[in-house]
Amino acid sequence: MKMKKIIGGLLGVTMLATSVMTPQLVKADDNKTLTVAIWDTNQEPGISKILKVFEDETGIKTKIQVTPWEQYWTMLEAAATGGEMPDVFWMHSNQVQRYANYDMLLNLDDVTKELDMSKFPEALVKLYQNKEGQQIAIPKDVDTIALWYNKKAFDEANIDYPDDTWDYEKYKEVAKKLTKEDGSQYGCLISPTMSQSGYYNIIYSWGGKIIEDDKKKSGWDDPKTVEAMEFVEGLIKDGSMPPYEVMAENSSQTLFTSGKVAMVTAGSWESDLMSNDFVQENCNVTVLPKHGDKRVSIYNGLGWAAAANTDKKDEARKLIAYLGSEKAQKMQADLGVTLSAYKGTSEGWAKKYPNLNLKAYDEMMKDIVLRPYSENTVVWEDMSVEKLVNAWTQKVSMKETCKIIADKMNEDLKEEN
Repeated sequence: MKMKKIIGGLLGVTMLATSVMTPQLVKADDNKTLTVAIWDTNQEPGISKILKVFEDETGIKTKIQVTPWEQYWTMLEAAATGGEMPDVFWMHSNQVQRYANYDMLLNLDDVTKELDMSKFPEALVKLYQNKEGQQIAIPKDVDTIALWYNKKAFDEANIDYPDDTWDYEKYKEVAKKLTKEDGSQYGCLISPTMSQSGYYNIIYSWGGKIIEDDKKKSGWDDPKTVEAMEFVEGLIKDGSMPPYEVMAENSSQTLFTSGKVAMVTAGSWESDLMSNDFVQENCNVTVLPKHGDKRVSIYNGLGWAAAANTDKKDEARKLIAYLGSEKAQKMQADLGVTLSAYKGTSEGWAKKYPNLNLKAYDEMMKDIVLRPYSENTVVWEDMSVEKLVNAWTQKVSMKETCKIIADKMNEDLKEEN
């Protein structure tokens, strides 16, 4: 795929998006101020405190720019095509290869010499490298998935709370028992949009896969992938989950915090779930169920990247080196921002909500699989979600749906290669 095609695609997406809304880029106050772009308002207070410490220690000024996830990539694409990218910004596994392979991201090899890169998950480090092996982002954090449950619902049904002895058959059995005939409560929830936080974990626990390691072939038609998704289909047919229409109109968090669903899987990044009053009073969290002896969490992690064309390269590298340091990574966890990527620095994160068993997320680090990705992850992942709707509404069998997804995804991957 040629660079002209990529830039053309970025421009096309940008023009379409800006016909609806125009991203407002935050300009730095002067030529010495670094613009730092992120998308999570929940993390902004903690990140701002870390940036303030960096400013005090180095004298380098920063200006934080928060753009919600739904507009963040439109903003970054518009900035990339216009030559005005933020100086330093968050990068995601779904998007990094689109920018990395076309010289849009600053080479951070010098930064790696200042950090102990062995302290970061190896797969996450490699994820944020370009085809030449240059480091183009430094891991910021890691996220894993765990099982949340409504203690009140379990108490009313006289069922023991889930724990590390649970397998997915137990999960299915209890989900059915917790589902009320009048539709006032469902046992569990996994929607088509819940890839990393939902069915990906089940697929890899079954030994299946979403994509081959060489990124050239889909794993959706792997027999074990199909078997895992047929397990999900069983939950749908049991009536243990809300109807698809309900899930399409309400987020999983909304349905869980309203008491409509007794169990839901969620990522460690969902701090607004943890701080919710209903959750604080009625809920807790534990590790995911296992299949046989295998308990897998899909994990991901953001990266700190910089624009290749920034006129503040030295300052950007200094900031990213600081953000990747053991000190800043520990500060990130202690401030309750999120689990940090640097090994051994996240203990403080779980202490922010002492009445919740957030250590479950750290426990899930024992058997992790990096979130499946390729150069254009968004293309085939969005397609997969669209096709899965027919399986959730039982218009097409899950087995047939998996085959349809695999065939289309293989076409998409050929475009990449």
